[in-house]
Parts: sequence; C-alpha cells; structure tokens
Amino acid sequence: MKESEGSASALTVPAGNSGERLDKFLASSELGLSRSRIQKLLEDGHITVNGASVRSSQKLKEGDTVEVIIPPPESLDIEAEDIAIDIVYEDKDIAIINKPAGMVVHPSAGHSSGTLVHALLKHFGDTLSTIGGVIRPGIVHRLDKDTTGLIAVAKNDTAHESLTEQLADRTMSRTYLAVVKGEPRPKQGLIEANIGRHRYQRKKMAALKVGGREAVSKYRVLQGLKNASVVEVKLVTGRTHQVRVHMQSINCPVVGDPVYSRGVGKYSIKRQALHAWKMKLIHPRTEEKMEFTAVIPDDMAKLILEMGGDPSGYR
Repeated sequence: MKESEGSASALTVPAGNSGERLDKFLASSELGLSRSRIQKLLEDGHITVNGASVRSSQKLKEGDTVEVIIPPPESLDIEAEDIAIDIVYEDKDIAIINKPAGMVVHPSAGHSSGTLVHALLKHFGDTLSTIGGVIRPGIVHRLDKDTTGLIAVAKNDTAHESLTEQLADRTMSRTYLAVVKGEPRPKQGLIEANIGRHRYQRKKMAALKVGGREAVSKYRVLQGLKNASVVEVKLVTGRTHQVRVHMQSINCPVVGDPVYSRGVGKYSIKRQALHAWKMKLIHPRTEEKMEFTAVIPDDMAKLILEMGGDPSGYR
C-alpha cells in the first residue's frame, strides 16, 4: 500500500521491530515512504509516536502507535516561464542542466521569477520530483546565482532520493574550475576547514576553527597565469559557498568574487570566475555510471586569455 495524499495511517509496532529506529521502520513499511519524505513529514509535525512528536532516530518499542499524516499536495502557484536552458542530458528520471550566470536556482525573497525552477516547469511540466517542496521541484542541489555549470535535476521522487543519497555518501562527484588569485601552495592538496556563518557578516560564510560544518575540498593547479591560476576543485563535501570560502582561506580567492575577494572591478569578468565543470553519478534506475562535462563559458575563457593562459583545454 503506497501513501495517498490527504490521508492518515496508524501503524502498531510489532515485537520484531522493537528497538528499531523510527525512520527505518517507516521506510520498510507498507506506506512506501522514502527517507527524504519521512524526514520532511517529521519536520512538519506529521509523524507522531503515541501522540508525541519525535525525531527520526527515535527507538520504537513493541506496541507503540506510529501515526503518519500525509497532507494534501500544496498548490503550485509558480508559473512556468519560457526561458531557454541548456539541457546537457535528459531521460525519464533525470536531467543535467548547464546553468548560465545570473540565473537563481529556485524562487526566494527578491527572486520571484526568472529562476531555473520557472524554466524547468516549462520544459518538464509536472514530471519533476516533489521532495524539495513546491518552490524547489526537481532541485537536488544548488549553484550560486553567478556560478555557471552543471546541476542535476530529478524528474521523480525515486530519482531524487537516489541522487540525495549519492550526495550524502559521496558517490556523486562534482568538480569545479576556478580562476584564482595567486598560486596555491602546494600546487595540489586537501583543504579541510569547517564552514559556517561569518561571525559579523551574516550573509557571508567563513572558514571556522571552531563550530560550523565539516567541509573538505581537493584542489589541483592546472595552469599558471599572470598573478593567478586555473584551479580544479573537487568537492568532498558540499557546503554553501564551499569553493569560494576554501580558496579564500588559503589566500587565493576566486577572481571577480564580489563577496570573498577584493578589486573585482579591474577584471573583464563581472562575476566570480567559477564553473561547475564535471559531474559523475550513478543513474537512479539503470545504475549506470555516468559522466558529464560542461565547457567553460565565454567570459571565463576570455579572462584566461587576458591573463596569458590557454582556455582551449576547458572548452
């Protein structure tokens, strides 16, 4: 029996499931709920044990009553917009998009139109996953507004669940290309610096010695430029502004970054020179290993040329 929208179900914990975590119990139940769906229902207060709100890690006892309320679907008041997008790959489960600079991924304060979500609704309609909620259909991970490159989109909840798990267990890999000031020393290495909110400037993130969330990046210098370098950065974790913060933390901020670098006006590029270059994942349905590459955009190629480099290897 699969979940039905706008319904309530009560499950009694049998002796064989005593001591089991709530999320594991529900994931294997007849309701057919995904782990992400369970977590969202818990956060919204739609799952209780013996009438009380609990966490996903709650250990159950024989005879406990687990009540699950599946709320009716929220009406989607975001209108599809006919915005051109670069679809690198598409099938019935996933789509890989090459996002341009200047495009916000999903609606938020100050960005009620023109987002990637508005474009996805036009191109894919109601086939997108619903796990992210009504303002983030299909969205598994994000890119900053002015960061270009590859972003994975889920076209159903099963695909969304798989891609989310791949991000968590690091079987999905994402590699960025950045033009940074100076030259990192050594020329390749591992940056391990927790990331959290800046102590005084709350809109910024910062590398922290105490607190924050684990953040790890592998980097490698690909090409030396005039007072700068082309660097490949592979995410081990995926935190907000991770590449930008980590490169600043080793005194090699991303060129053109208006938040984490200085002197941005002297470069031809009008944004951070950061591009989500490569992506590897396992297909949610076929389990095929897949690799994607998005060539760098014209503004980054121009910047590399101006700095005495050769962008042809990234195009």
